[in-house]
Amino acid sequence: MNNQPDTTRMVDHLFRHEAGKMVAVLANWLGLHNLQLAEDTVQDAFVQALQYWRIHGLPENPEAWLLRTARNKAIDMLRRKKVQGRISGASATYREPDTDVFFHPQEISDSQLRMIFACCHTALKQEDQVALTLKIVSAFSMPEIARALLTTEAVVQKRISRAKAFLRDNNIELAIPAGAELQQRLDTVYTVLYLLFNEGYNSIKADELIRRDLCAEAMRCCKLLTEHALVKQPVTDALLALMCLHAARFESRINSNNDIILLREQDRSRWDHELVRVGFRYLNSSSDGEQLSAYHIEAAIAAEHCLAADFDRTNWPRMLDLYDLLLVVKPAPVIRLNRAVVLAETGETAAAIAAILAIPGIDHLLRSDHIYSAVLGNLYTRLSNALAAKEYLLLAHQLTPSMAEKKLLQLSIGRL
Repeated sequence: MNNQPDTTRMVDHLFRHEAGKMVAVLANWLGLHNLQLAEDTVQDAFVQALQYWRIHGLPENPEAWLLRTARNKAIDMLRRKKVQGRISGASATYREPDTDVFFHPQEISDSQLRMIFACCHTALKQEDQVALTLKIVSAFSMPEIARALLTTEAVVQKRISRAKAFLRDNNIELAIPAGAELQQRLDTVYTVLYLLFNEGYNSIKADELIRRDLCAEAMRCCKLLTEHALVKQPVTDALLALMCLHAARFESRINSNNDIILLREQDRSRWDHELVRVGFRYLNSSSDGEQLSAYHIEAAIAAEHCLAADFDRTNWPRMLDLYDLLLVVKPAPVIRLNRAVVLAETGETAAAIAAILAIPGIDHLLRSDHIYSAVLGNLYTRLSNALAAKEYLLLAHQLTPSMAEKKLLQLSIGRL
């Protein structure tokens, strides 16, 4: 481990996977009014690790070394601030934790879970919740958050600062709420994790169609929810099932040249069948209780794809029924679009086009989101309407930031 590149890679890897956990543990111990202190000391610990490990090698337990170093830095910082009189006695008070408890895996997981709920406080705007969760719990950089949320770093910084100020000024505790507030905030947590996974599954990055790091982070946080007695619910299992069944198809969605492989052409032997089995296990667990959420239905739709031996043997009538049910629960434009795609697969291409053009606000959607014009272009191609197909495919090509999608659309245009 004295090799400098190896040490750098190890520290980078640990930062991605451990920094959020460390901040959560320290913030739970110090209090949310000291959240910035927790972040600063964690970052300092990683800087020290990079310098120290290059000389002395990797410690036996790198994660514990980092957490202990950050904790000691936090203690020293609080002592110095108290001596210098820059913070009140109450703010400088801390309880020396039992070492075994402090480093216990359950304590780390509980602290992360409490931090997720704190970041998803319902009084915060949803965009602030997402930005704060990505920054604190997932240790994403400002550029990464900006890309994920389709905005600028300056906007992200403003959102995070605003959210931190709210948590600090309102003395928000790192605790999982009870009763109605728990359910209300849990719904927000689901939304944040769902959006995080979706951004990873269809990344807006020009050179990366799939952001596996985003998907993995969403799945990791969702799995924490399924393992905690206070918040484990059938809906949680449904959301994790949905993520597993989608993630199982990663390896078949793009080739070695980063070209998109459409579902019809995917090699299903490359799907992660073990992850499919895990997804079905969570989907079965989600059937307990009486609640039927959008996550249940979306997971059932993903399951239909996994059950089909090949594209042509997909149960499209069953899929159409599921989308009809999903529209009742979640009448969003993208759901109407996906239903139209399924409708076309049943042989009703003209009806599918009419359904898309009837989506409320379709004119704005066509000008702002490439997926709507891309689907219309594909459907008009099926009807041999080359003029309309080219118009919509060119519009989609202009709108998408993804180089892989631009290449696929250019091929479709060329075939016209």
